[in-house]
Amino acid sequence: MKKVLATLLALLLAVSAMGGWISAAAEDETIYDKLAEIGVYDGEPITINVYSQLANYSGLQAHWSADLLLDMFNVKINIIPDSDGTYATRMESKNLGDIVVWGADGEDYKKAVEAGLLLDWEEDGLCEEYAPYVWEHYQTALNSNRAKSGDGKIHGFGHNVALTAGSHETFFYTWDLRWDLYKELGYPQVKDLDGLIDLFKQMKEICPKDEQGNPTYAVSLWPDWDGNMVMYVKSLATAYFGWDEFEQGLISTETGEFQGCLEPDGMYLQMLKFFNRLYREGLLDPDSISNTYDKMSEKVKAGGTFWSIFNFAGSSTYNTTEHMADGKFMGTMVPEEATPICYGSSTAGGNRLWTIGADAEYPELCLAVIDYLATPEGSLTMWYGPKGLTWDYDEEGGTYFTELGKLTNKDPKHDMTGTTLIGPRTGKEYPQSGTYNDGALQINNTTLTSSQLNPDSKKQETFDREGWVSEVNSALTPIQEDWCAWSGYDTLQQYMDHHPYKLMLSRGNYAPGEMDSELKAKSKMIMTSVKTYSWRAIYAKADAEFDFHVNTMIKECKANRYDDYVKWCEEEAAKCWAAQQEQLGK
Repeated sequence: MKKVLATLLALLLAVSAMGGWISAAAEDETIYDKLAEIGVYDGEPITINVYSQLANYSGLQAHWSADLLLDMFNVKINIIPDSDGTYATRMESKNLGDIVVWGADGEDYKKAVEAGLLLDWEEDGLCEEYAPYVWEHYQTALNSNRAKSGDGKIHGFGHNVALTAGSHETFFYTWDLRWDLYKELGYPQVKDLDGLIDLFKQMKEICPKDEQGNPTYAVSLWPDWDGNMVMYVKSLATAYFGWDEFEQGLISTETGEFQGCLEPDGMYLQMLKFFNRLYREGLLDPDSISNTYDKMSEKVKAGGTFWSIFNFAGSSTYNTTEHMADGKFMGTMVPEEATPICYGSSTAGGNRLWTIGADAEYPELCLAVIDYLATPEGSLTMWYGPKGLTWDYDEEGGTYFTELGKLTNKDPKHDMTGTTLIGPRTGKEYPQSGTYNDGALQINNTTLTSSQLNPDSKKQETFDREGWVSEVNSALTPIQEDWCAWSGYDTLQQYMDHHPYKLMLSRGNYAPGEMDSELKAKSKMIMTSVKTYSWRAIYAKADAEFDFHVNTMIKECKANRYDDYVKWCEEEAAKCWAAQQEQLGK
């Protein structure tokens, strides 16, 4: 009788706390029981090694998300980021990890499939039994993975999956600007990048110091996210021209044309020149080359920058409750000639894959963890924190922030010490410490796309908080109202939707092909040269020095078969474009 009562109590706790996930499909009601049958809850926590090519964090996950996963699954997450040699070492050991997150579905992923290092999700009905939400709602994404994998098997699914087709993702190239300074200057018209530089000069005149007494700049860059090119340079090309990053250059959203990053007067070199102009005008943070993302964020939060093309490096960091109460605000203002990109959502998902290692000791547990993260509730938790603690549904089924959630959403570095997470499976109390960001899941990949309607909301709301009725109806500060009056819209997403933009469709079943071994080695040398000399060009003190670094970059790249690499990129861009058109039935 004690066992029966204990089981009933556990089920009641699970159903009440995790209703959205538990009721998603009939089999979900016994997910904890299924895990119990294989011994998941019998002893000490099970450590799952997550090799993530997208992670910027190494070690055990800590704080609120660690507590949540420990309570639900008796699991600890050990994150292994991708660094020089990590992939090769793990491939050689024939053990990539328990959960394996890929930055792209290209050559690295395909080699792992060919080597038999990734789990077949359909083997013994594992996905259907232990990831029922994914099995029911992600069939297009699963079959897209089957088509890309090359062996006819399902090994996972891509990021940003849409539950229904036909929408686009949330804009994140939002052109954030210090609105209070823009207002003080009389809202000057900004046509192009030249107009932006003029505006930044005026802003620096009226705001030369940040809140800590340090010099202000238009923007602060950071190199840790550089890939094939300098990230912020190619991203500005994407935000301004609407062409998407593709291999060693950019691809047109309208024709599929490829433009190499070294094209004379091409988009990448134009943006490189822009950042050099900022540096020479004293408008670029001189510490950009040595910044980390966290260091940049601290400068933004202190009011040390006027502008960012990204919301996460602008308004999301700067717009704290305190700043807005003081009449300080970063709002969206897109130059007239800019046509920022927006990504189309797809039921097939994107190219950043969730997979599981073939030798995972508990593949069932790995599937259950991924399945939770793939639900509406799991996705909202990754974006906004634990349900019940930072957000919840009201009596009418609408999504809202708790008082703590309002603080953590406005300031991700808000200290959560003194708050308590109630475990959804056990009801156990987990006292919190550290900041919200400290507890955010560091795997750094998404499952659902945030721009779509949340099926668990009763008010036709999006996952993105800007589509929550509670947020739309929340009281605005005077500086926010000023932006609304200027733009004519209630939200930045509405404003962006009505400004000219370029839509980049999902790449569908396209996956990058292989290149010959020599060209692959040369391509890495090209990437190194592009990044090295791009940064040197940014810091050039005169036109002649800028030209010297650019010409040296081109010369080195040409010596390493750059033209052959571009030809390969052009062929791949054509394949990608064909896959995109196939989605449209063309």
